[in-house]
Amino acid sequence: MAGDEKDGYYCSICGGIPPDKIKTRLVCIDGKDTGIDHLDFILDEVKKLKLTRDDEIAAELVKRVNEFNYVPSKKKEQYKEALLKEFKTGKDNHV
Repeated sequence: MAGDEKDGYYCSICGGIPPDKIKTRLVCIDGKDTGIDHLDFILDEVKKLKLTRDDEIAAELVKRVNEFNYVPSKKKEQYKEALLKEFKTGKDNHV
């Protein structure tokens, strides 16, 4: 690994993201494993909101996931369902 906090870290061999810096998790959305970047951070931040209704939690999760990832409009409801399940189970599925 090369780089630093200021300039960012990168693999000294391929120039990509070093494996220990990857923040992507796989979530099964509509039957397909989908990589969601920063999911742990998002889940933690939404938990801090102490929302109680599933529809509010799901909406907040999708809104925040969409800040770091592309969420297709046609799959928004499937994302809500999968992210809510992830929120409730707290699975640890890093890639």
